[in-house]
Amino acid sequence: MHALTNPGCREWAVVGVLAAYCAVWTLYGVLAKASQDVNYDMAELVGWSREPALGYVKHPPLGAWLVRAWFTVFPVADWAYYLLAMTSAAVALWLAWRLFARFLDAEKRVVALALLTFVPFYNFHALRFDVNAVLVPLWAATTVAFVRSFDTRNIVWAALAGAGAAAAMLGKYWSIVLLGGLGVAVLIDPRRYVYFRSGAPWVTIFVGALLLAPHVVWLVAHDFPTFTYAITVHETNSFATAAKSVAVYLASSAAYVAVPVVIALTATRPNFAGLADMLKPTEPGRRFVVAAFCVTLLLPALPALVIGVGLSSKWSMASWTLLPVVLLSSSRISISRSAVSSIVALAVLLPLLMTAAAPGIAVAIHRAGVGPAAAHGRLLAARMMQEWRQITDKPLLLVGGDLDLAYVTAFYLPDRPSTFPVGLTGLPLAPWVDGDRIARQGIVLVCQSRKSDRACIDWPVTDAIAAIAASGPPARRVMVEITRNYLGVAGQPSDYLIVIVPPRS
Repeated sequence: MHALTNPGCREWAVVGVLAAYCAVWTLYGVLAKASQDVNYDMAELVGWSREPALGYVKHPPLGAWLVRAWFTVFPVADWAYYLLAMTSAAVALWLAWRLFARFLDAEKRVVALALLTFVPFYNFHALRFDVNAVLVPLWAATTVAFVRSFDTRNIVWAALAGAGAAAAMLGKYWSIVLLGGLGVAVLIDPRRYVYFRSGAPWVTIFVGALLLAPHVVWLVAHDFPTFTYAITVHETNSFATAAKSVAVYLASSAAYVAVPVVIALTATRPNFAGLADMLKPTEPGRRFVVAAFCVTLLLPALPALVIGVGLSSKWSMASWTLLPVVLLSSSRISISRSAVSSIVALAVLLPLLMTAAAPGIAVAIHRAGVGPAAAHGRLLAARMMQEWRQITDKPLLLVGGDLDLAYVTAFYLPDRPSTFPVGLTGLPLAPWVDGDRIARQGIVLVCQSRKSDRACIDWPVTDAIAAIAASGPPARRVMVEITRNYLGVAGQPSDYLIVIVPPRS
């Protein structure tokens, strides 16, 4: 505690604390998820990363680029992926720590950092490194740079704000709500006139547009596939459905941060004047923060109702960097030394307790059961490789079939194959694969199946696999039953169809 408040060593001390935080939560992930394989969304990013591009059908490319860079250094393994996930979360916490210095005194700054560690998006949910988790450090970096740019109108900070905004948009288009929140906060701030007379906003816009330009060119050239996907997947069929989605989004988002909010209010016990100053501050800097925080969180509601799209509370994952500033920055709110010590102790205790409980969590998950890809992906990949080797000694470079099975099995195959999900009409998720490539490299196709008719459960997948198998050399069809055992306990078995299409001679 003393090291984190001592001006002479606190910046290095927090690096050590966050490194330990990353290590402990990574260990938790390895232990708690030992009875299952990597999440489908994580495996999907790896699949995209093997076909570098300026964009993908479902999302912009930054998440895939980061994963490719990481696995260029680290082995493709579960533990390495959990380490990436928690490194990303720790970087986001460090950026928040840097931002807190602008608004909080030494002890409140420590409490603010501790409060964020009670938000599950910085640990439990962070372990699922998908396009939402990618945004957490990107939004933090953008917010830090933009606040500094707005305060100082410094050109370097303005350029960093533009770079952060572009990176956030390249992570996921949902980042438009962050840019909207920051923009609205500027427009209602009395300092806006000085800001717009400076070069800062124009540098931010120029740098952001410059870095986004290649992806925009890709979007236009490919007829905006990511927009088509988003509308197709998230469109609602009525205003009532959209309104319900908005209500669930707001309520669930609030539930995710209920613990740190309750801890903060219990520790500070603000009176009415303190609450009023918390929610409607008089200082321009704090008022800017409250406006940016609230608008970013609430902004998606209106377009969701107008356009008719569903929202997910997990999309608020990156929205909480400013929450501790809102809760603690008022001079009317104080916190005792004992309360500070108690909050820090709880923050230290939580990951230690969860790591101790992690083996039991893994057993409970195994007994409850998970989806086929998470339950059997690694074992199925080994069997697919075995069957491929019986036909050819060439590397296995293409894996297709059911969407989740194709990505998860590809993650565990040693030849690092590309993926070709099939049977998804209207959604060309793997434009990098065509008939010529399949003929040249061969492919292994896999799906969950029924023993009764030796076909895939999903009939469009059955038809797609049959068409691919008929277009090349004679294919080999193998029915297998896979059961995962964990600590001597057998899980639920499942049947799979494996179709091996060898490369043409």
